[in-house]
Amino acid sequence: MLTAPNADGRPLFAAKDINAFYLEHCPKIFPRVKRGPLGLLKSIKGPKYNGKYLHSVVRKLLGETRVSQALQNIVVPAFDIKLLQPIIFSRYDAQSDVSKDALLSDVCISTSAAPTYLPGHHFETTDRHSKPRAFNLIDGGVAANNPTLLAMTHVSKQILMGNNDFFPIKPADYGKFLILSLGTGSAKLADKFDAAQCSKWGIFGWLYNKGVSPLIDSFCQASAHLVDIHASVLFQALHCERRYLRIQDDDLKGNTCSVDVATPENLNMLVDVGKALLKKQVCRVDVETGKSVPDLKRGTNEEELIHFARMLSHERKSRLQKKQSSAAK
Repeated sequence: MLTAPNADGRPLFAAKDINAFYLEHCPKIFPRVKRGPLGLLKSIKGPKYNGKYLHSVVRKLLGETRVSQALQNIVVPAFDIKLLQPIIFSRYDAQSDVSKDALLSDVCISTSAAPTYLPGHHFETTDRHSKPRAFNLIDGGVAANNPTLLAMTHVSKQILMGNNDFFPIKPADYGKFLILSLGTGSAKLADKFDAAQCSKWGIFGWLYNKGVSPLIDSFCQASAHLVDIHASVLFQALHCERRYLRIQDDDLKGNTCSVDVATPENLNMLVDVGKALLKKQVCRVDVETGKSVPDLKRGTNEEELIHFARMLSHERKSRLQKKQSSAAK
C-alpha cells in the first residue's frame, strides 16, 4: 500500500490512509460466519472464506503493476505448497529474474492466503526464454512469520553481489543496519495449555482447541520469537541496540487477537491498541530467558520512532550531499 505506485508515480496510500482502508474493507473480506457446529463443519471442509472480495479489491487497486515497479525495495515472502519451500519476491530479484517479476496483486493474494482462512493461490509467469513458471502459494507467514531476518539476509545478498546501493558496506556490517520491526500483535497463550493437556490430543486437538489452533500458533509464535531473539541479541552484542526497534503487543485479549473478527468495534479496538503501543516502554529480549522485558535505557516506542526518523533523515541528507559532490567532480 505504501510502495505501489498510482498513475502519477506516487504511493497509492499514505500511512494515515491505511486505517480507513481496513475499516472499510475488512468486514467484507472477513464477513461474519455462522458459529457452532455448522460453522465448524464448514471450516473442516474448506477455507473459512472464499477470498473473492479480497482478490477483487487487490486486483482493482494494483492492476497490472509488477514487483519491479514498486517505488521502494520490497521483500515479500510466500510458501510454495507444491515444492514445500519458501518463495521470496523482491524488487531486486524481479529486476534480474523476469520469472520473479510477478503481478503485485498475485504476490499480495499469495502472501495473505492464511491456511484454514483463505484459499491458496496459483499463477504463472514466464522466464526470459518464455518458459512458463508455476507458483502454488500460501501465506508467507508459514515461512517467515517475522520477516526481519529475511530482510537482513536479502540486503546482505545484495552487498555480496556488489550492488552499488549498499557500497561500501560489508556483508556482515550489521552495526550499520537500521531495523524497525512492526509486529501485528499476538495473544498471550503462555498459560492456556500445558503438557498434560497436549499429551492427550490427536490431530483434531492440535488443529482446533478452545477456539484456536495450538499447532499453527506454536509454529508461528516460535519462528517469530526466535527471529526477535536473534536480531535483539545480535544488536546488543554489537552495542548498537538503538538501531533495532521491535514494536509488538504480545498480550492481546479477546477478539483483538483474532485473525478475522472484523466488526467495527473490534477494528476500532485494534486502532486503540496501536495508539497505546506508542506510549509503552521500548522492550528488548532478555538474553537469558528469551522474553521481552522493558528496556529502561530507552524511552517509549513513540520517542524511539522519532529517533529513527532523525537517523533516516540524517542518512538521506548525507547520501544526497555525496551524490552532489560526485556529480560536481
